[in-house]
Amino acid sequence: MTDARPPFAAYLPHPRRAFAVWRRNTAVWKKLLVPSLLANFGEPLLYLLAFGYGFGTLVHRVGGLPYITFLATGIACSSAMNAASFEALYSTYTRMEPQKTWEGIHATPLSIPDIVLGELLWAGTKGLINALAILAVACALGLVAPAGALLALPVLFLSGLCFAALALVATAFARGYDFFTYYFTLVLTPLLLVSGVFFPTGSLPPAVRTAARLLPLTHVVTLVRPLLLGRAPPEPGADLAVLAAYTLLAGGLALVLFVRRFER
Repeated sequence: MTDARPPFAAYLPHPRRAFAVWRRNTAVWKKLLVPSLLANFGEPLLYLLAFGYGFGTLVHRVGGLPYITFLATGIACSSAMNAASFEALYSTYTRMEPQKTWEGIHATPLSIPDIVLGELLWAGTKGLINALAILAVACALGLVAPAGALLALPVLFLSGLCFAALALVATAFARGYDFFTYYFTLVLTPLLLVSGVFFPTGSLPPAVRTAARLLPLTHVVTLVRPLLLGRAPPEPGADLAVLAAYTLLAGGLALVLFVRRFER
């Protein structure tokens, strides 16, 4: 029996063509700039202000930091995760299925891998944009060091790419929007709760603490929090390697899944 699968080259995107998809999505986003920022920026800002100034009056210091500072550094990381994930789930699926934008793009010389890589880059950019908005507020409140915020931007972009790649794997299986509720509930919410965003991972039970070290958001927080405070991360090479591995493995799997989905 002849193997009907496409050759390996069929799974390889072309960076230049993928960038065209990124530019297309950027142009559309610019037309919806204000509502998009309000939708994705409002929730983490409310977390920062409500928990930081509300709960912070009860818990004054966490991990040797004022609680609002501890929270601001964590919220910047979770904001990148949530924005990139939302874009790679709901927005990507909308362009792929209801709007059939992918079909129109695929009618040009662009391949499915080109489109997937373009979506990955754009979702990572959305994560960075949202994190940047939180950092701007944190800098204005004097909670983080501006120079440290600049150093954290590449890490936050890599974080966005990482969570976008993971979300694209879920989108490749999706047959409707309801599917994404499971992803948020079973994947993103546990990540948010055990990765050091709201409280130190050292306060977790040993088994949960060990599991948390395997999760990507823990490594993002471990890298970004010291940078935002003007300090050097303890093990930057190991943390970056984990994030890069998640990004490459999940991104490669997403490419394969989307190519096979469109073969049917």
